[in-house]
Amino acid sequence: QVYLVESGGGLVQAGGSLSLSCAASAGSFRTSTMAWFRQAAGKEREFVAAAWSGGSTYYADSVKGRFTVSRDLAKNTVLLQMNSLKPEDTAVYYCAVSSVLTTTHSAAYHFWGQGTQVTVSS
Repeated sequence: QVYLVESGGGLVQAGGSLSLSCAASAGSFRTSTMAWFRQAAGKEREFVAAAWSGGSTYYADSVKGRFTVSRDLAKNTVLLQMNSLKPEDTAVYYCAVSSVLTTTHSAAYHFWGQGTQVTVSS
């Protein structure tokens, strides 16, 4: 089994920044893609950003230019730097991993973290 632990969530004012991290205990699992999803209250889980093991990154249109996703392959972590935060960014953010190179398709992700709450105040 793969265990993912997110950290860095919290309360931040609109326009501010916050950095999330996810540490994976993956064993022999091939973490080809590590990604971030988020789920706001009453809404479906949505894709935020993904990073492939080869270095490619992908972003939802709603966060392009504001968020940056990066991986540290040696440490098996994925980071999400969030800048210019908006109240609509408020959600529980989840780290996810897939054994294949993928992006927005949540069903392609094999394991998920417990989530970390991000709240952006007006």
